[in-house]
Amino acid sequence: MEFSLCYNMIIHMKKNKQTFTNSSQYKPRNKKEQRLIDALVLLKNEKEVADFLRDLLTLPEIEEFANRLEIAYLLTKGIPYKKIADLTGVSTTTVTRVAYWLFHGCGGYKRVIDNLV
Repeated sequence: MEFSLCYNMIIHMKKNKQTFTNSSQYKPRNKKEQRLIDALVLLKNEKEVADFLRDLLTLPEIEEFANRLEIAYLLTKGIPYKKIADLTGVSTTTVTRVAYWLFHGCGGYKRVIDNLV
């Protein structure tokens, strides 16, 4: 049932030429969240980013974030949810969650993917 719902959502979006929307905007909720954003902006190169991510996150957390970005990338290529779940080793629920933010979030995934490709 879940897969069918996800698949139907993608088909609907393709038929109606719906793409990425910027329906929400994230605002830091407190000084701690703002400090995190400020810290990320300060990083100047790949090594600094890699070092910061490793100090900030556990290896499984880094893998989870990498999976989410890969899921978003595969979604932009039109890969079916089930195949993405199989390729990345995550549940279709995770694929659905990433798809929601990819298509209805702040545009962060799209901005990054467009600049990586």
